[in-house]
Amino acid sequence: MRRFFILLILLIVLFQDFCNAQSKFWKNNRREFFFGAGATNFLGDLGGADQIGTNGFKDFNNPAVRPGFINGYRYRITEAASIKTNFIYAILLGNDRLTKEPFRNNRNCNFRTPLVEISSQFEYAIIQERAGHIYNLKGIRGRRYNSVTYYLFGGAGVIYFNPKGKWNGKWYALRPLCTEGQDLIPARKKYSLIQPVMFLGAGFKFALSKEWTIGIEYGLRKTFTDYIDDVSKTYFDPDALLKKKGEASVHFADPSLGLEPGQTNPGQRRGDPTDNDSYMLAFISFYYKIPNRVGYTLPKFR
Repeated sequence: MRRFFILLILLIVLFQDFCNAQSKFWKNNRREFFFGAGATNFLGDLGGADQIGTNGFKDFNNPAVRPGFINGYRYRITEAASIKTNFIYAILLGNDRLTKEPFRNNRNCNFRTPLVEISSQFEYAIIQERAGHIYNLKGIRGRRYNSVTYYLFGGAGVIYFNPKGKWNGKWYALRPLCTEGQDLIPARKKYSLIQPVMFLGAGFKFALSKEWTIGIEYGLRKTFTDYIDDVSKTYFDPDALLKKKGEASVHFADPSLGLEPGQTNPGQRRGDPTDNDSYMLAFISFYYKIPNRVGYTLPKFR
């Protein structure tokens, strides 16, 4: 019985030492600055896969992939949980010529927009980086150092966008053209270029050294607007557009190929107002662990 209690005490001491080491490890590495680059894909009314449009994974359109850039700050609030602030600049693009789905292909609309996203996300590590010995040497006991982190995340933020369409080699801002009659009838108001966004995703990180980590992260963003691509409701009277907004408005309101007679008459469906726009973001990022000490002592010379 005496040996049992001695062994139990030793196990408790060892466990406390391990917990203290783990606690010291993550608390000394709780602040990170990160930057990276990746790709985007728009999920909305324009473009998409060769099928009836959705805003999910099935509507992924490889030719519409465009670049994106990210930087920000990450802070660990517990051993497994972190919060992160993102500053993102990306390009979103949709083009009905990139899909063989008959309705959208005949509609023949196109757009691109800069996207600026400022957001915060909560992360929870399923498997996380931990302290321990690095080398698997014979006779060395204890848990090995783990350099890999897998995590899930969710968050929210705001975005800025400004859709433009291309005609005769020139890009036109689409919101001022009121292509669906916005501000021309009381029932349709101009949409705001600043909108909220919510998202979910998953990520993976691998420690390159004590200071640097590389990570891959994927997230699906859901917005609260259907006008990132300037398409949502129905076709509008071209004569009213010509009178109020000019020739460019008439063109972008209905640049259809004319393959389906009557499909683009005023009042016919132009987009799907029941389903707001979404977009995907995937990044490869580098993380730098910010040292706990703010200042450093200068070297002394004799």
